[in-house]
Amino acid sequence: MLAAQRREYLLDVLRRDGKIVAKEAADALGISEDSIRRDLRDLAAEGLCQRVYGGALPASPATAGLTKRATVSVAGKQRVAALAAGLIRPGATVIIDGGTTALALARALPASLACTVITHSPVVAAALVEHPAAEVLILGGRLFKHSAVACGALAVEAAQRVSADTFFMGVTGVHPDAGLTTGDAEEAAMKRALAGRAGECYVLASAEKIGAASPYRVIPLAQATAVITDAPPGNATVRELRARAVEVITAAASPGS
Repeated sequence: MLAAQRREYLLDVLRRDGKIVAKEAADALGISEDSIRRDLRDLAAEGLCQRVYGGALPASPATAGLTKRATVSVAGKQRVAALAAGLIRPGATVIIDGGTTALALARALPASLACTVITHSPVVAAALVEHPAAEVLILGGRLFKHSAVACGALAVEAAQRVSADTFFMGVTGVHPDAGLTTGDAEEAAMKRALAGRAGECYVLASAEKIGAASPYRVIPLAQATAVITDAPPGNATVRELRARAVEVITAAASPGS
């Protein structure tokens, strides 16, 4: 079998099964696992899969730059944001992560909602400038321009000095095996630090992130209070998450939308 044919076979398996097991693919094609691993390495270099031990998972499209991500799944992110905003009670202190879904959450907060918002995203903070009832605290550090958030040692140290009722965390991948992942090691460390400072942690995950994976794990799924997504309840990954006792809250589209 030619390399191009192997590539198409592997991509078909990834679309069908949501994962590639190197040994199974090698047996099916009658070639060595080393050959499959080389093929997966090439596919990963093109951003077509995320390599993991023993095979590969779908790569998350949410690792693109902030400007490009702002045009992806806009309606889905707004549904996730609206549901998340409804979970914030008057007087609560919440941490809002960076990213496009977190920004949608900030914009979805009712103008009359009195709350305290802690964020390491200057973009999220700026979105709340005209919010009359929200007190906003900004955590500083090195600006990670890809996601427009503060990261690094200074930001993590600042995170250790705050406490909140709830953390609304953005990720680039939610997968039953890979867990909650993102594309940068320092950003993952910052998210872990923030998750440790809140009583509850809700994961904001529009549908394109469900079943996908990125290189760096943030926290185990079991540590999340719930995953908020617009992916339908019948989605294979959603069913698998629920089978593993992960709470998934569906932000359904309104009738006629």
